[in-house]
Amino acid sequence: MTANILRTVLSLLGIAVGIFSIISVYAVVDSLERSIRSSVQGLGSDVVYIQKWPWGGGGGEYEWWKYFQRPEVGYLDYQRLEEFGVKGSDAIVLLNGTTTTVSSGNSNVEQTEIRGITYDYAQLNKLGFAVGRYFTERELRSGLPYCIVGADIADGLASSAQLVGSSIRILGRDFQVIGVLEREGSSLVGETHDSRVLVPARWVVANIGDELGGSAIQVRAASGTTVAQLKENVRVVMRKIRRQPPSADDSFALNESSTLSSGLDQMFGVIGLAGTVIGGFSILVGGFGIANIMFVSVRERTGQIGVQKALGATRGFILAQFLLESVLLSLVGGIIGLAFAGTLIAVGAAVSDFELAVSVQNIATGIGLSALIGLIAGYAPAEMAARLDPVEAIRFNQ
Repeated sequence: MTANILRTVLSLLGIAVGIFSIISVYAVVDSLERSIRSSVQGLGSDVVYIQKWPWGGGGGEYEWWKYFQRPEVGYLDYQRLEEFGVKGSDAIVLLNGTTTTVSSGNSNVEQTEIRGITYDYAQLNKLGFAVGRYFTERELRSGLPYCIVGADIADGLASSAQLVGSSIRILGRDFQVIGVLEREGSSLVGETHDSRVLVPARWVVANIGDELGGSAIQVRAASGTTVAQLKENVRVVMRKIRRQPPSADDSFALNESSTLSSGLDQMFGVIGLAGTVIGGFSILVGGFGIANIMFVSVRERTGQIGVQKALGATRGFILAQFLLESVLLSLVGGIIGLAFAGTLIAVGAAVSDFELAVSVQNIATGIGLSALIGLIAGYAPAEMAARLDPVEAIRFNQ
């Protein structure tokens, strides 16, 4: 390696680039997957969403024309669900709302999500308060103009301490701020309260209207009840509420986070495969480079090999010697590639809000691939060296 620096560097470059490509893709995909799965888990793995539109269409062709004719989920559905009760559930929440501009004095925040909620919302969502409090049940059932704002909204209007107890204007009405939520950070599936204002769902129904687009009812499974069992129980009650005959299709969709998770498995599998193929070509080129340097090494050291054999070196010793050199060469290239990938990921994490990291599994994969390529690429040269006749080998360089 040190006697022919240029040749060594050029031979290791392919391995380094290949490992760099594969590990960089794996690290980004793993970080992206962790972030998305964490966001999906925020939807609730034990929660069933009653909505107009199914997530993913339930498999096969997405029959949007059929779903389009369904009624939206509304406050009446929520009230009847609470009245009838859903076996195996411990919380039922209505979600409705709209998007509008929120203002306070001369400050305003555009494109703010106004989310109408009911009392059990706090049970299904981890709400941390920077200042203030949650709604009382009476405030929500009465639809009083009280609200809770997210961290981004508070920053856009005033400081959190100044905002609590003051009024903000939403859709031409004054709302008293009773709480400011702690900052949650960005979410790749949009489930963050930072840019939301929470208001009573009853107020939304009274002032904007019922059955708004995107409305949903959340039903959480009680302990000992599976999501599958809960979905069947919800289906029975909803069909009863909407008075659907046995032969009619459901006029609602029952969604759960596992629907998104199964789609994520396929998506990230394809992305990971693409990264492997892209990096695989670079590693293949690097493997040829390792094989080339080893063939040259065997030729240059043929006389030395003959002397070793004449002194009693076995075929296995010669084979192991060159295989070890090949693996070490490849590992050096792999470590260089890992170092480059780690540096790139660290820089990416520093300049962006996205959490990026090279995992221990990624490092082990890079080292393992490097060793494997070195073993495969070095076998033919090592086998050639091991088969040399000692007498002919000694005479080769004379």
